Amino acid sequence: MSQKVKTIYVCNECGYETAKWLGKCPSCNNWNTLEEQVAAPIKSNIYSSASFAAATPLSKINTTDEPRHITGINELDRVLGGGIVKGSVTLLSGDPGIGKSTILLQICNALQNNLKILYVSGEESATQIKMRASRIGIESDNVSIMTETDVVSICEYIKTAKPDLVMIDSIQTMQIAELSSSVGSIVQVRESTNMLLRTGKSLEIPIIIVGHVNKGGEIAGPKVMEHIVDTVLYFEGERNQSYRILRGIKNRFGSTNEIGVFEMTETGLKEVENPSAMLLSGRMSNVSGGCITCVIEGTRPILAEVQGLVTPSGFGNPRRTATGFDYNRLNLLLAVLEKRVGLNLSNSDAYINIVGGMKLDEPAADLAVALSIVSAMTDNPIDENTIAFGEIGLSGEIRSVPRIASRIAEASRLGFTRCILPKSALKQLATCPDNLELCGVRSLKDAIDLI
Repeated sequence: MSQKVKTIYVCNECGYETAKWLGKCPSCNNWNTLEEQVAAPIKSNIYSSASFAAATPLSKINTTDEPRHITGINELDRVLGGGIVKGSVTLLSGDPGIGKSTILLQICNALQNNLKILYVSGEESATQIKMRASRIGIESDNVSIMTETDVVSICEYIKTAKPDLVMIDSIQTMQIAELSSSVGSIVQVRESTNMLLRTGKSLEIPIIIVGHVNKGGEIAGPKVMEHIVDTVLYFEGERNQSYRILRGIKNRFGSTNEIGVFEMTETGLKEVENPSAMLLSGRMSNVSGGCITCVIEGTRPILAEVQGLVTPSGFGNPRRTATGFDYNRLNLLLAVLEKRVGLNLSNSDAYINIVGGMKLDEPAADLAVALSIVSAMTDNPIDENTIAFGEIGLSGEIRSVPRIASRIAEASRLGFTRCILPKSALKQLATCPDNLELCGVRSLKDAIDLI
């Protein structure tokens, strides 16, 4: 009598497993995400055949820096922490058409004379890749193209050819034939990533894996995929805008939350060496509702323009909209303006927009957002050479933010003449640029008086 096949239900969002179907996943609380899959059989001799590895004393482990492949693309090297580490596994994700495949080919172009590169594509034919590679300028025989989706075959080829760098585009198209689940499922993505990881680590070959995103904007597939890789990079930006931001979410070999700024052109992604000047270009003078702030992205200070607009509401409930800024944080600042400053916003629609597609998630942008709302409400323009940053508390106080000296130096370099900042932060400064007037404020009322 044949043994009955055991099935389990796996959440396609977080990987939670259960013996019965549930409408709502108990782990991630998403609805209708559990899919039926065949459970892997348990080996009875799993313990008897196990081999034991020896541990290495901590004092005998070499602490020298990991060898890296410098791509020459400065913005990418910055996000990676100095280059591609040998044996590392990098997950690159982003919206469709954002430039994931393009930057892979540009890496091939930068390293084609020094490294043997294997580009594996499960989405495009070799002819399509050749057409895009020719536009970028890839002509070296060191770059090989493989249009294959079977991970076992890919890993066997990697063990035989031993390339210096492997690129997988994308992991959602890869599959292991022995698994009964469909291509792109939780099990296929997880096991394919694990097999590529083991192959790359054993041969010290760096692997770059492209991952899709789901409708919520998060990386598609099981969350465990982000945990097992060494680096997670995410492309941000709108498809109808030319600027792209490459953000490092996780990096075992460098700092996290580092960003690289690119511009999409006809010949590929072009580095933007001065993102502050790019984000401030084209702004109008003597227009109410605009305020410049400085945020820290990784190790670099970046200046961004905050635009505010306040109009009388035509409905019972006023509308609040935030683009590039946290919606709940905007509501908090509006409540502080009403309670502590006396600004009547209960019958007005309020809009906040961060120019250039930037997303400001640092509390240092609070002061600029509040001042832009006040400027739009009173129709009083803020001087174009004024910059403001600081965190706002619920009692209306202006609190200090880290790395004041870096923010001030960036503002001075771009020609700003006045800076509104927390008064408690002035004691952190050893020196001050001669061309920049520092205006320390204790409360939101003091800052509003300066504009």
